Amino acid sequence: MAENPSTHLPDSGPAPDRGPGHRAVLLRQDGAVRWVVTSVVIVTAFLTTRPVGLEGRGLAVALLLVVCSLALLARHLPADCPPRITLPVLTCGVLASAALTGLISGGSGFLFAYFLAGHIGFRFPARQALVLAALTSLLCALALALGPGGDALPWAMGLTTGVPVVTGMLSRSRQRAVEAVVESAAAAERAARAEARTAVLTERSRIARDVHDVLAHSLAGINMQLELADALLETGDLAKVREANAKAHAMVRDSLRQAQWTVHALREDALPLVESLAAMAESSGHRDALVVRGTVREPAAKVTQQLLRIAQEALTNAARHAPGGGVAVELAFDGASVTLRVRNGPGRSAVPTEGSGMGLVGMRERVALLGGTLTTGPVTDGPDRGGWMVEAVIPG
Repeated sequence: MAENPSTHLPDSGPAPDRGPGHRAVLLRQDGAVRWVVTSVVIVTAFLTTRPVGLEGRGLAVALLLVVCSLALLARHLPADCPPRITLPVLTCGVLASAALTGLISGGSGFLFAYFLAGHIGFRFPARQALVLAALTSLLCALALALGPGGDALPWAMGLTTGVPVVTGMLSRSRQRAVEAVVESAAAAERAARAEARTAVLTERSRIARDVHDVLAHSLAGINMQLELADALLETGDLAKVREANAKAHAMVRDSLRQAQWTVHALREDALPLVESLAAMAESSGHRDALVVRGTVREPAAKVTQQLLRIAQEALTNAARHAPGGGVAVELAFDGASVTLRVRNGPGRSAVPTEGSGMGLVGMRERVALLGGTLTTGPVTDGPDRGGWMVEAVIPG
């Protein structure tokens, strides 16, 4: 009788959450069940209702059966079908079902009134639904009291035909709840996909920064030494050619070590921060350049990774832009953060080389990912005046 899209759900407790796809399948199954119920009601009414004929009262009953059947099919109209269509259809169905109830002398034709009342409760707002349900009850009771159908059914039974409107209203609430759950699950799935896509892009950005740190500056330095060796060949100064070639080889070895650090970082292996910084400074030609202040501790692996990459970038920039200048690396621990400070003094003029321009951008991105701050700029006082300073403060 009533529109019940969730009859397949158990009443003993909530159904397990199996995702929006599963709920969509259940909703489609509900639609199939409603079609079966509608078909059974129509076929049963045509087979059992009497009298049905081609003239007189039998013809009127046959025509009313057709009208009621068409009105009952309104149960399958889309949920967003405008009331200007559904209201006249169901109103005609109510009038036809009341007339049919009063004319029949037997059969199940009166069931149309019950099912139409249930669907009215499902389809319309409460006020409209209750008005139509009351109209159904009064018309059916009046038809049974005054028509020939009253011999088969008592007039009081007509008053009950509007009762299923309550079940229809409850079914509408359940339908909306199911649709809300489906939409919420779909939204959650879309959010999860967006989050996964963001994570992929973030990881790509991190790898890009690491590849830049290892390749861009290392290859630029090697290229500079090879160009210098090529230029020296024309002068015939083989000693300086060998020196430039040796520096290029040293840079290759250093690049291999940096590549190993990068592989460790990409695998998120934990590297000892102090030892790695000391080895990095030494490999760049600055022995005993590292000064450690505060109580040494091993920060989180991601903090260590970013500090090492920032130090690598700063040391490479110092060697590239101020060759021959002094370098000081300071690592300070306090209760809430770790501070890395790399200062280099002014060096001799360097041959301009083409870089990627992503060094400082990469440093800022690394620090921002960990909620820290990065300060860079020229040194304006002290023995390193005229040089450059990079300071990264990272919580951890």
